[in-house]
Amino acid sequence: MKLYASLLTLSLIWGLSFVFIETLIGTAGVWGTVFFRCFAGVLILLPLVIYKWMNHQLPSSIPWKVLLVVGVFNAGVPWGMIALSQTVVTSNMAAVLNALTPIMTGLIGFLVFSVRLNLQQWGGIVLGFGGIIILTGFDFKTILSENFIGIGTMILATSCYGFVSHFTRKHLRGFDVILLTTVALLVGAGVGLFGVVLTQPTMFNSVPVDMPFILSVVGLGCVGSGIAHLLFYYMIDKGGAEFASMVTYLVPVSALFWGHFLLGEAVTSHLIIGLAVIFTGVFLSTRKRRPKPAPSVDERVC
Repeated sequence: MKLYASLLTLSLIWGLSFVFIETLIGTAGVWGTVFFRCFAGVLILLPLVIYKWMNHQLPSSIPWKVLLVVGVFNAGVPWGMIALSQTVVTSNMAAVLNALTPIMTGLIGFLVFSVRLNLQQWGGIVLGFGGIIILTGFDFKTILSENFIGIGTMILATSCYGFVSHFTRKHLRGFDVILLTTVALLVGAGVGLFGVVLTQPTMFNSVPVDMPFILSVVGLGCVGSGIAHLLFYYMIDKGGAEFASMVTYLVPVSALFWGHFLLGEAVTSHLIIGLAVIFTGVFLSTRKRRPKPAPSVDERVC
């Protein structure tokens, strides 16, 4: 029961994150949103890292260059792309497109990491992109033109997630997840700050520190980027990675609810059908084939 409660809670938190982004980009801008999101998450996780360090529970050798890459592609760049997307598309559209992450993970694995894909997985990837075409109203060309900032940047964000998933598995297998997440958020905060300096250097002087801003930073950073990761790792530890991955299916549904309930965003037929097609693609692209049963003694003789 605790595991399913954790799963539901996590889906509600991450679904609500898209609403917080929608609110925060109006005051902090794209890269200010990335900075505040990452910095607030660090405030939650850093005490745990300090506790582990004082009790000699951290690894003696830390691959800082690898962690830098993870921070850039797991927090800084994709969260900037998501915030940029939500300046054009609604929060529920962004959440539906975010569900492409497992599909892009498979495609990036094939293109960059020489991962072999079977026919079923290729079918899932094709279906996933079919879902995007439905979301665009069957006008896929718009992704490469005026709507690239929106749908295209969300695809870039999920591609970053796909890359960093394989990269982490290759270089950081078994590494302390609390330290990994904290350093990634620190790097993400640095990317956000760099973006602020380049695009909106007066942002810190003009941000209204009012209740909507505070709630968005706490909800998106402290809860969505800090506490939620602890909840996710708890689910992996107690229920396994496959159980934890079920949140992929629940977050877009949660975001549709939050976006409609809090922001009054329309839940269109294109969203529902596109989400259903993408979910089918995710299922096929991530489904593991059962191993063939071992041959009987008689079969082995043959």
